[in-house]
Amino acid sequence: MDGTAQNSDTGRDQPGFLSRTFTGIGQRYQGLLDKSVPHGIGRWISTLLLGLIYLARVLLLQGWYIVTYALGIYHLNLFIAFLSPKIDPAFTDESDDGPSLPTRQSEEFRPFIRRLPEFKFWHSATKAILIAMFCTCFEAFNVPVFWPILVMYFIILFGLTMKRQIKHMIKYKYIPWSHGKTKYKGKDDTDIYRESKPLPATTDM
Repeated sequence: MDGTAQNSDTGRDQPGFLSRTFTGIGQRYQGLLDKSVPHGIGRWISTLLLGLIYLARVLLLQGWYIVTYALGIYHLNLFIAFLSPKIDPAFTDESDDGPSLPTRQSEEFRPFIRRLPEFKFWHSATKAILIAMFCTCFEAFNVPVFWPILVMYFIILFGLTMKRQIKHMIKYKYIPWSHGKTKYKGKDDTDIYRESKPLPATTDM
């Protein structure tokens, strides 16, 4: 009886087939993401090509404009988060707690920390394109709409959002990348060799 109970307990503790399958897929997917971290240019080129394929599909099918509009709004929100600092200077002015962005050249160098890091920006943007392309496979998402109005709305929204972001950057005097840190160049191997080489002895006349 005890052996049967132990076998049933160990059987319950072991994960099921579906759980092990999804865990293995998740680990492989995370491994691929980790390997792609250093290849920033290649990642963004592949995302750009994927976006062009999606636009070509929408133009050929002549539909799914609502999905495309939602995709554009989502990418715009990601881009604004990518340009924004992690800690808003507007809140740090009211309360002096926490680090703030340097406003003078003589101040200590502090790197620009984004609200949305570059890798998460790329990952979210790529997933959004894949989801939008998946939606184009279903007629239920093809809501009839006059697409020039959506294009006009998006252009106006993009202009107003970027104008507000640029004003915020000018007001608090920051740019969305790290700059200004002095880089010191080390000595070359030839200089080290010359310094370590003893001088030739001179003979007294």
